[in-house]
Amino acid sequence: MRSLCLVAVIAAALVAASFSARAQTPPQPKYGCDSPESKQLDFWVGEWELTYGGMKSRNRITKVLDGCAILEEFSGAPGSKLDGRSFSQFDTATKQWKQTWVDNTGGYLDFNGGIVEGQMQFWRDVQKDGKKIRSRMVWRDVKTDTLTWLWQSSADEGKTWKTLWEIAYKRLP
Repeated sequence: MRSLCLVAVIAAALVAASFSARAQTPPQPKYGCDSPESKQLDFWVGEWELTYGGMKSRNRITKVLDGCAILEEFSGAPGSKLDGRSFSQFDTATKQWKQTWVDNTGGYLDFNGGIVEGQMQFWRDVQKDGKKIRSRMVWRDVKTDTLTWLWQSSADEGKTWKTLWEIAYKRLP
């Protein structure tokens, strides 16, 4: 009987020690912010000078919210009053990137995205004059200090694309 009581006391002590150890090191939440997919847009992070249509502007891209989101802070060319912000995040539920853009003209755009044909792309569909129009952003020719960003439109569900804006990015020191 005495040895049975000793076994019960030891078992209770082990269970208590196990709970105590768990209480001291709570499980860390898994947000998906460290997945390889969540780092696919990291090339964009930095301070950039943008050149388009003979104008220059700036774009500041930072990782925020403990590295779980990318914040874009766009400042329009001198003389232009356009300022905008976007948040981008890899959505682990849909396995796609999501981006929301807002600006000081009341503009709001939302996109899905991912790697397509080796290039980061974000896209959205809208109805215009009863027709479905697909818009997309494409980052191409990505290097450490330069990249090209395209804003394109397609009226035939992506069979052909028309480039509406082409912006050359140059990383600032």
